[in-house]
Parts: sequence; structure tokens; C-alpha cells
Amino acid sequence: MLSKMRRRTLMLMFCVAATLTLGSCSRDISPKPNLTTVVLSGKYFGDNSNSNNNNNFASNRQQMVLPMVINTWNFTKANKLAWRILNQTQGGLRLTRNAVVEGCTKCEKMQCDGTVGFGGSPDELGETTLDAMIMDGSSMKVGAVAGLRRIKDAIRVARSVLEHTQHTLLVGDAATEFANDMGFRSESLTTPESRAVWELWKAQNCQPNFWWNVFPDPKISCGPYKPRPTPITRWKEDRIRAEYSIGIHNHDTIGMIAIDADSQIHAGTSTNGARHKIAGRVGDSPIPGAGAYADNEVGAAVATGDGDVMMRFLPSFLAVESMRAGKPPTEAAALAIRRVVKYHKDFSGAVIAVNRLGQYAAACYGMAEFPFVVSNPSVTDKATRVETVKCISSKTEVDVVTLA
Repeated sequence: MLSKMRRRTLMLMFCVAATLTLGSCSRDISPKPNLTTVVLSGKYFGDNSNSNNNNNFASNRQQMVLPMVINTWNFTKANKLAWRILNQTQGGLRLTRNAVVEGCTKCEKMQCDGTVGFGGSPDELGETTLDAMIMDGSSMKVGAVAGLRRIKDAIRVARSVLEHTQHTLLVGDAATEFANDMGFRSESLTTPESRAVWELWKAQNCQPNFWWNVFPDPKISCGPYKPRPTPITRWKEDRIRAEYSIGIHNHDTIGMIAIDADSQIHAGTSTNGARHKIAGRVGDSPIPGAGAYADNEVGAAVATGDGDVMMRFLPSFLAVESMRAGKPPTEAAALAIRRVVKYHKDFSGAVIAVNRLGQYAAACYGMAEFPFVVSNPSVTDKATRVETVKCISSKTEVDVVTLA
């Protein structure tokens, strides 16, 4: 009699669970093997490799949202390669790091829009240097390089920092020496095209540039410069930044996020920085929390745009922490952008935020719209697609936004 009561109790408990997830309870329902599920907006989204066991889930099963790859701008070939790598195992398990690193490497090799990889964005001395980062959302470990010289594979070197050192960021010539030790070959990052860009800039009196409060006048001279003792005004800084356009061919960064079906997350970035930057300048891309941030418990975010401004506000970290506080990706991305705009009305940039369940959103400012690329199983006939979001209007009143 006791055994029978136990069986009834167990059946009742299972029936309650089935009702909550499936909306009904039936005696022939049994646990399904190989079921991958994520919860999205209170519903279960799953798939089952055994089609014979799917009948009881058919009416409630929706389109899968994981695994997924998402990246800034319309760099579709980079996304497709990452997506192909992620699909080498069911649900993309254990392949998010490979996907992000090789996806960004694809962009480096393609010299995406001249803003990623070798042969782009020469600094004042005519040299191209690279910044990159990879972050593991399970361990919170980061590998990054900045001001990397004479090495083309920036994000692969960043991966070596992550996997073979206890450091987070290596810079400059020392980062190059480390890369050589790891087996990467030194070669010039200058191309005939980047050399021509630099020579034209020099011929035009080095306009535009990133100097201010110096003499001789940086508006008509290439320097060398000396500091001018004048009061600092943000208006002057914003005027200079407005004259230096951040747009389709000077947006600096590919930022990429990959999430597998177990919500393992990696986020990464790669860039050759701002064109005609002062030698030694490093932007937001290799800085954790600025260029990218990932936490398996919450989600991830990547940023692109005016890195000198964005790194002051850690927008990727802010977006992830906003999601941790309960905000959806749409609000989290917008919050991060509005925080920057509150202080810099001439700023231009974008943030992508993704929670651990695969819900994503983007927000931008200083452009009409911002394109990004998404790959996931939610659209079966077109896994990889370019999406766009209209940017926050420059006329919009920017309120102080809090996490709560």
C-alpha cells in the first residue's frame, strides 16, 4: 500500500511539472533524451534529436534561439565562419571560444572596411597597430593585446595571453615579442594603400588629428607640438571629435559574441584603431568592460564607435550589469549608450547586448542606423542575417538612467 501511494505521489508531482511546462498532463509523457532547452519570456524553446520522442512537445515547441553568434556591423563572412564552427557540435557545445576567435580572425584577414586587421588606420607615424581581446564568460578570464606591432593575428595572440599566461593585457613591442615566442611570425602591417592614406594626410597638414591645447596650431600644422597652458573645455574637445568622423570606414571594431546551448559565452573584439591616431593610442576594444564583457550568469555585450570616449564609461560592463539587475537587452543597450551621450553629445557609437538565453538588442547614437549580423536557429531558412536598428536621435532629451 505504501509503495502504491509513493507511485501516485510521484505521478502527481510529474503531472504538475508537465502542466507548468507543456500546459497539459498525460500518463504517456516521459522524460525526453537529448533535449536542449532554454527559457525565453516564460516559454520553453527546445529541440530533440530523436524525432520519435517529439510528439508530446510539438504543440509547445518554438523556434530555437541558441546557439547563436552576433557581431557588430555587417561583417557577414566573419559571422558565417563563426556560425559554421559553432555548429560542429550539437548546440555548439565547447566551441564558443573557437567561434569568436576564428570569426574575428576572418575579419582581420579580410581587412574588414579597413578598420580591422593589417593595412588600415595608420597612426601619425604611418604605422598600423592592432588591438584585440577575448573573454571567457565562465571563468571571467581575459586575454588581450594592445598596440600590437608587426603581427597580423591579433585576436589569436590575445587567445594565447588567455591560455598561456596569468596576465590579462600585453602591449606594444613586448606583446610582439610574446607573439613571436608563441610562434606568430613578424611582418609589416603597412600596405601600399595604408601608406598612400598616410602620405595624403601628411600633405594636407595632418588634418584631421587628435591634438588640442598645443602649439603650433594643430589645425594648420603637423607639429611637433608643445603643450599650451589654457583652460580645459569640453566644448573644444567635442568640436575636435566632431571633425573626426566615426562612421562606416572609421568605426574601428568588430565585436562578436558566441553562446552555446548550455549558455557558455565568449566575447571578443579586434581593431586597428582610429585613423591618424597619436602613436601609442589604445582605444576601448582590448579593455574588459569597454570593448566587450561576458558573464555566463547573465549574458554579454560588445561596443563599437568612438573608443576614446566609450572606454570612460565601460558600456559593455554597464549593459551586462543592467541585465543582471533585471533589465531586458533592449533597455540595457540603450542605458549604456545614454550614459555616454549624457556627457558627450557629439559621440558616435553602438552597443549590442545579449542575455544568456539568446535574447538580443542593439542601441546606437550619432548615426542614422546601425547594422549587425545574427546567426541562430530561429529563422530556419536564413540562419545568418543582417539586422539594423535606428539610432537614438541627437534631439532626444537624455535623462539620467539608473540600474534599478
